[in-house]
Amino acid sequence: MAAVLVGQFHARDAEGRVYSVHEFQESTPSQDGIAGPAPVTTYKLAIGDRVNKLDDNEFVLVQSGVTITREPESNVAS
Repeated sequence: MAAVLVGQFHARDAEGRVYSVHEFQESTPSQDGIAGPAPVTTYKLAIGDRVNKLDDNEFVLVQSGVTITREPESNVAS
């Protein structure tokens, strides 16, 4: 199974701590070269801790049970 980094974002807990979350897609190629099952999306902190997705903007850290909320993307004009 191969995991490919497809995105990253920041999320914040209730106490204001910011976490860098990486989004991966994992896929298992089939033996006959035909596309396998749909990729599975997983999340991890930059330090490697696993993260479970609750909904579009809410996540929970597996080890500690802390809920974090995705920060809105900022569109900075250059």
